[in-house]
Amino acid sequence: MKLLLIDDHPLFRDGLSLLIQHRLDLADHGGAEVLEAGSLREALVTLEAHPDVGLVLLDLGLADRQGLGTLTEWRELAPQLPVVVLSADDRPGTIVAAIDQGASGFIPKTVEASVMQEALRRVLSGGVYLPPLPTDAVVEVEPARTDDDGQRDEPVGPDATLGLSGRQLDVLRLLVEGKPNKEICRVLSLSESTVKTHLSAIFRKLKVSSRTQAVVAVARAGVTLGRAS
Repeated sequence: MKLLLIDDHPLFRDGLSLLIQHRLDLADHGGAEVLEAGSLREALVTLEAHPDVGLVLLDLGLADRQGLGTLTEWRELAPQLPVVVLSADDRPGTIVAAIDQGASGFIPKTVEASVMQEALRRVLSGGVYLPPLPTDAVVEVEPARTDDDGQRDEPVGPDATLGLSGRQLDVLRLLVEGKPNKEICRVLSLSESTVKTHLSAIFRKLKVSSRTQAVVAVARAGVTLGRAS
């Protein structure tokens, strides 16, 4: 898998690139090739040369853009690519706002190396990493313990399906990648009404009421969904 790391600090880019390529076991994903860019402009040039990039790691504080506006602009420039935010600003409001804007995860730059390693392994496997959030940051979205028929759900974990069907998992996987409904329709060759039906079922099963809460629920469950093909 090719990753594009967008950060304006060369030393941080070099260190993170070494961590990903030499300390993470990504054999199941064909290994990882890390491409680097110091600005959004450089990132677009890199994407033109490497259209097969599968994941973007984006710092919110760049020389040519600052804060959540960085993510907003990048999503407009490359809406098809899943993006995980890297930032020194780990305030709950910033984290939730990033997920609201379509980020597939959020990794604070302040975490220890071991946590960074686990977070990267999770997101590269299609899971979601978020730092711990206070209960008032989002509406409570603890994984459900029983379904609507009173049956106990399966245990959560990397290989859990959260009680969802295969097609619902496909929809959830694309939702986690920040894809809007129309893009999910196109990728899965489904009608908009069918996608909305699947989303309603996913929200009901996860006991959530929004996309942001669904992403948080996946992060808290530690589920690995895999990358959409």
